[in-house]
Amino acid sequence: MTSDPDTTLFVVAVAVIIRREGTFLAMRRALTKDAGPGLWEALSGRVEAGEAPLKAAAREVREECGLTVQIDPRPVTSYPATRLELPMIVIVYRAYYGGGEVTLSGEHDRYEWLSPDAFAERSTLTPLIHAARLAFNV
Repeated sequence: MTSDPDTTLFVVAVAVIIRREGTFLAMRRALTKDAGPGLWEALSGRVEAGEAPLKAAAREVREECGLTVQIDPRPVTSYPATRLELPMIVIVYRAYYGGGEVTLSGEHDRYEWLSPDAFAERSTLTPLIHAARLAFNV
């Protein structure tokens, strides 16, 4: 098997829409971040080499907010994006709040529980806005 020099490598990421009473956990990226500082997003992160996307989603929840959640193993959707000029695919999962208080990591400096419509007023990430709305259509 030979390597194709025209093949572009890309980043695989997950986003988790954590639902609670008609809202979901929206996070604002810390102003010190290299990618998207100040951007409102869902909890998200890159999939590590050899890691299954669903496992990455559970790890990111633990690392970025510390909540107890139940993640639906079926992705809601996926969409293409870019991160620091690199092509990326984002796999979006729906999760249900189970308990706990949000504990911010260094990746985010603020959070709010927002409806999909309220999130759409704050975020410029059109594919994620669409994904959040899909996550509420069970």
